[in-house]
Amino acid sequence: MTIEFRGVTKRYEGHDGSGGGAVAVDDLSLTVPDGSMTVFVGPSGCGKTTSLRMVNRMVEPTAGEVLLDGRDVRAVDPAELRRGIGYVIQHAGLFPHRTVLGNIATVPMLSGWSRRAARRRAGELLETVGLPADLGSRYPAQLSGGQQQRVGVARALAADPPVLLMDEPFSAVDPVVREGLQDELLDLQRRLGKTIVFVTHDIDEAVRMGDRVAVLRVGGRLAQYGTPAEVLRHPVDDFVAEFVGKDRGYRGLSFLSARGLDVADVPTVSLGAPASPTGEWRLAVDADRRPRGWLAPGSTVDGELVEADLVAGGSLYREGTSLRGALDAALSSPASLGVVVDGDGAVVGAVTARHVLDVIEGHPESAGAP
Repeated sequence: MTIEFRGVTKRYEGHDGSGGGAVAVDDLSLTVPDGSMTVFVGPSGCGKTTSLRMVNRMVEPTAGEVLLDGRDVRAVDPAELRRGIGYVIQHAGLFPHRTVLGNIATVPMLSGWSRRAARRRAGELLETVGLPADLGSRYPAQLSGGQQQRVGVARALAADPPVLLMDEPFSAVDPVVREGLQDELLDLQRRLGKTIVFVTHDIDEAVRMGDRVAVLRVGGRLAQYGTPAEVLRHPVDDFVAEFVGKDRGYRGLSFLSARGLDVADVPTVSLGAPASPTGEWRLAVDADRRPRGWLAPGSTVDGELVEADLVAGGSLYREGTSLRGALDAALSSPASLGVVVDGDGAVVGAVTARHVLDVIEGHPESAGAP
């Protein structure tokens, strides 16, 4: 389902009721393509959330039109409109007095589903968002922040809406959990193909999540709308350039393929096995060849190698993804070797920063990067 903003303005009334108050959104025009994720990003006070909430009529525009598949949302009863649009907010917004299954089943039951069908659907969605079935009987206060956000996503998906609105859904969780939730949402989107409007203040999250990125400036005016690569490589003015940051060239590596990146062998040692001292860094792996950390040069291990003997590793680079991940893995590794893993997390080999930079310098797309 396509979402279109046509000259949309939201002006709040002044203290005297004259309508001369602050402008939250100013003449916004853009189209969110069917089945895509568009991210609204910008500083505080730029109208991101107001724009989002005009889609489901939680905020009414002062002027202009918001269209869903060509139909003005003001022609639809607000309650009916909202039942067809999934909505995910910061801190999940769960009903504290309802169980997890009860929370997820809320919208289907409001839409006329039987209690049994709604709860069956809720159970299916727990698995979809990566939660065990036994959490269904718990209450929100018994869940971690990341689990609550997963339940919030499941609730938004419960009635299978074509549109999802997501207002800074992951900003209240820690960075590690946040990255995992981002990965899960991207995987869900690949499978479900919803039309998603996602709000964030974080440009890194915007370029990672969005098919398209709308950068808004204070006062609610659209500064730039394009693919993440276009916004990073070709900011339209100084405001966008400053907002996306002076390290936008590094972020732009997210859009360069790793074609031509050779993966070298990496010395390994197994957890639970003896390890004699050597003069090189060795990567410790478990029984499934998943990396667990590094054994420093010259380390002496009495008996079996355990995790307490290891130096924490850097980030991991999943084979076949963008060059940004490869460079980050190499730079963050204590051994200056970026660990490369396959889709199951097993070690494939390692890359060095120098090799990644050589590939970047020879990449045809890198010529246009800042």
